[in-house]
Amino acid sequence: MSGEPSPAPPPDGLVAVVKRSCPTSVLVVPVLADLAERAPGGLTVYSQDDPSFPDGMAVVDDTGLETSFALDLETVPTLLRFEGGAETARVVGWNREQWEGLTGVTGLGEGLPAWRPGCGSRTRDPAVAAAHATEVGLRSLVSRRVPLGAEEDDAEAAYERGWSDGLPVVPPTPERVVRMLAGTGRDPSEVVAVVPPDLVECTVEKVAVNAVLAGCRPEHLPVVLAAVEAACAEPFNMHGLLATTWFAGPVVVVGGPVARAVGMNHGINALGPGNRANATIGRAVQLVVRNVGGGRPGEIDRATLGQPGKYTACFAEDDPLDGWPLLHEERGLPAGSSGVTVFAGEAPRGVLDQLSRDPASLARSFAACLRTTTHPKMVVAFDAMLVVSPEHTRVFVEAGWSKQRLADELAGLLQVDGDDVIRGAGGIAEGLDEGFAGVTLPKFRPGGLLITRAGGRAGLFSAIIGGWASGALGSDPVTREVNP
Repeated sequence: MSGEPSPAPPPDGLVAVVKRSCPTSVLVVPVLADLAERAPGGLTVYSQDDPSFPDGMAVVDDTGLETSFALDLETVPTLLRFEGGAETARVVGWNREQWEGLTGVTGLGEGLPAWRPGCGSRTRDPAVAAAHATEVGLRSLVSRRVPLGAEEDDAEAAYERGWSDGLPVVPPTPERVVRMLAGTGRDPSEVVAVVPPDLVECTVEKVAVNAVLAGCRPEHLPVVLAAVEAACAEPFNMHGLLATTWFAGPVVVVGGPVARAVGMNHGINALGPGNRANATIGRAVQLVVRNVGGGRPGEIDRATLGQPGKYTACFAEDDPLDGWPLLHEERGLPAGSSGVTVFAGEAPRGVLDQLSRDPASLARSFAACLRTTTHPKMVVAFDAMLVVSPEHTRVFVEAGWSKQRLADELAGLLQVDGDDVIRGAGGIAEGLDEGFAGVTLPKFRPGGLLITRAGGRAGLFSAIIGGWASGALGSDPVTREVNP
């Protein structure tokens, strides 16, 4: 993490770093005194825990550990040589032969054992290291800090200032933001995306602030960053998705090793509540759009009814099977990678078929339900996502059907007779222009039906997530790789 001021390097010559609480440091005190007298240029001693140790010697107080952290010490005692302001040699612990080789001084430590291991540097104490990382991180933060009154409640204050989606949020204290940033190796000042609708540059730090608000853990941050990048990409058209009066919002589908690593749910209730990673990753994306980009309901967000997925909509895909690649792999990322795909989707609707044990029959059930997406007479213009449950997947796998075979079968089953979908057909005014009479049309554009897998192992139920206007008139799904 950037922002840490670099202390001046130790002076040229020999440098030793010790601590009184280390038996090996105490053991080599006579050697240090000898080097201070005999070594060309003398010796500079830094003490990590007691500025009077070693007794009777000139000591540099490093109880604040600034120099020890700058030297990235793991062990004390450590003996170093500096030349021209740069380190040229290092020995850890006590080893007579190595100390004599580094210093050029012979006869060191007569009467002492030839070798003793050192002790852990104070910089490696977990509590000390965490406190240091927080201190350094705090210096790197550039986001404006909002002081609260002594009598203000944190959660109420966040709501009153418009930082919330209507549910309570976690106050993004500087310390929490620093801990969140520890979840990624990316620089906090790096611009992740330009967020619609206000087209505001959003840095890693700003994403971290909203990830804290959403309740994420640090390990979730790389997934949130990838999802924000995808949602703000031009083809996804987040501005249009906000401004439409339709129900849709960003649905985040996560696949690959990262999903398991961060504890995401692809099983029972995968599209529902109960899993922190699923809930907070999707929520963080929504909060970035709201708080950074200005996409607030009732303002630019004009949904007629909205839907619960506009709080959060995020789930993990089930593990890949032969012939059933993960969604992000189908969309161009390498097999075995981790990726997110963001889809402009409405609330999921159920697909029930408890009797089909033949893949052709089950595919027809899926097609019949998919025909109703948006409106039975609305074709080509809207995409959809089919989430196939494990029990339904088994029907296809046991019959040797791949995901591509299912997609091809559905494409054939979802050809629509134009006579049935023109305006007035079936006594329904809604529909296509009369010029489409006598023409066969696909329900979805090529590539407009995405197929994923998730859900509990029991229940012959799958789901359809209807989309929004597709392509140039609306939104294209966008996939991004998850990187640390």
